[in-house]
Amino acid sequence: MTEILFFHLQSRPLEQVLPTILERALARGQKVVVELGGEERMAALDDHLWTWSDESFLHHVTAAEPDAASNPVVLTTQAHNPNAATVRICADGVRIPDAMEDYERLVLIFDGDDPEALARAREDWRKLKAAGAGASYWQQDEAGRWEKKA
Repeated sequence: MTEILFFHLQSRPLEQVLPTILERALARGQKVVVELGGEERMAALDDHLWTWSDESFLHHVTAAEPDAASNPVVLTTQAHNPNAATVRICADGVRIPDAMEDYERLVLIFDGDDPEALARAREDWRKLKAAGAGASYWQQDEAGRWEKKA
């Protein structure tokens, strides 16, 4: 069964939390596909992941790269799985996909300060719960630590 996680951003933006989530998945030996809401946002995160830390970088590619299939982290704006990832991260307005069975873990990251993103996340939560899917809900505290709320 697919593990589904909702991450409610409050005190830190996606640019600060995504690298840590990706590092943890890579440490577990998982491949990840990150679906974003637009080309401009994807390009900004693409640049950011190469320079986010002075001590390290996250090797990744966009789905347009010819070697996307062989990379552990792929950024995309489409609902596909170019690297046969077992983890799918949906961010920047992207919804939880209906076809979840291809993934061990689905992560929805949404901005709690964006009323539309919050409404979409609540709708996805209700839909999953009504279908009997197990999901957990995590919210950032003021220090940026994750607290499990449901």
